[in-house]
Formats: sequence, structure tokens, C-alpha cells
Amino acid sequence: MGKVYLVGAGPGDPDLLTIKALRCIQRADVILYDRLVNRELLKEAKPEADLVFCGKLPKLHIMKQETINYLLVKYGKQGKTVVRLKGGDPFVYGRGAEEALVLAENGVAYEVVPGITAGIAAPAYAGIPITHRDLGNSFAVVTGHCKKGMPNEIKWDHLANAVDTIAIYMGIGHLPQICQQLILHGKSKDTPIAIIQQGTTDAQRTVVGTLDTIVTVVKKEQITNPAMIVVGEVVRFRERINKIIEQQTNELLIEAKLVL
Repeated sequence: MGKVYLVGAGPGDPDLLTIKALRCIQRADVILYDRLVNRELLKEAKPEADLVFCGKLPKLHIMKQETINYLLVKYGKQGKTVVRLKGGDPFVYGRGAEEALVLAENGVAYEVVPGITAGIAAPAYAGIPITHRDLGNSFAVVTGHCKKGMPNEIKWDHLANAVDTIAIYMGIGHLPQICQQLILHGKSKDTPIAIIQQGTTDAQRTVVGTLDTIVTVVKKEQITNPAMIVVGEVVRFRERINKIIEQQTNELLIEAKLVL
């Protein structure tokens, strides 16, 4: 009997992969990897390893979850070392729990290797702390795309009033409804919000606005998935840091001109 490792590949930057995850990739006989996994990580696999793409696009699943489950069990029972490589963390909207259950039910040994999730990493790369002593002492991670599509199943009234910061995954497609629900349930329309596209990668882009303006900003800047949404006062920290950096840069330029 083999073993299946449910591995978090991190949010995009290959340098954010954990050492344990790297070791799993290097010794795997089979790697089933998702769309958001940085392809640089696959170069660490053995030359003879089988690489199986399990990518899923919005409304387009190249491989159904049932097929992925079947392959994990199949390869595990063949005595292979299997890595199920997922973007971020396998248990944060990665359906890793479903795969772990299937493996357990079929008597296949498995281990979960946590990864850095985008809800923390993407804001950090954008200069936004997910918590701050003065701006936000609590945060929640939320999906913007529920099982039935629209995020109507989420208790927006609780979120709007119970936590300081909200990190929303997979929410760009429903951004107007998300903003509407938060305002409807008590959030000020002036609450700052940031959208971080392709966080931690070379293609990262960040736009900011308020619950009242961000939909227009996103359309203008043509922001698309994958993207993280961060709602809360911590977003203002990015502007504060940027102003300090800008001021320091200007001072250095002035000093350089004086020397010349």
C-alpha cells in the first residue's frame, strides 16, 4: 500500500513552499496538481514521476472531483507515493477534507501537509496586515462562491458586525452582491476594500476603493480571477506605508540632486 500526501503548494510564489512540501514533491511517484500551482514547483519532481493536471476553471472542470478521488485511491493502492498538490492550503477551500475522507474510507494512508494560504499571504505582499492592534483585532476567511454559486448561504449579518477584517476567496464574480450584502447588514459604504489579483506572483496587481466604489474600480482596471478580496480598516495601512516610502524616495532624490 502506498501513501497519499495532500500538499499545500502555497499562494503562488515558489519560495513560499514549505520544506516538507518540497520533500514530498521530490519523492513522489505521481503528482496530481491544480491550476493555481506554480509550474516551477513541478521541476522538483523526479524525471520518472507522472504529472497529472487536475485544473479547474470557473464553470469549467477539466477533471471532475470524483475522478480525482478515484485516481488518488487507485495510485495509493498500487503502492505509489502520491502527492495531491493544491494551491494555498489543502484544507482552506481546497476540498482536501473531501479527498481525505475518500482515502480513509478506502483504507489508503494519507497525510496533510499544510501550505500558506492566499488569504494571509496576498494581503501581506500588498502591504496589508490581516491583523493590526489599532485597525483590526479579528479576521474571518470566507468564500465568495458557495456550492450553489451565489454567496447567499453566508451569514453576512454576522460577518458585517462580528469581525474587523474579512478575507474573501473566489469572490470577484459576485463582487457587486458581496458589497451590497455587507452594506445592507451594517458595514459603512466607506469601508476600505482591496482586491489583490494573482497575489505573491510576478503578475500581482492591487486595487483599492470602498464598498461603494470598488465594483467600478475593478471594471475599469479589468481585474479578474484569481484574486483575494480584503475588507476592513487594515487596508488603509497600505496607503500609510506607501506614503512613507514615497516621501523617503523623494528625500533621497533631492539629496542626490544636491550632491550632483
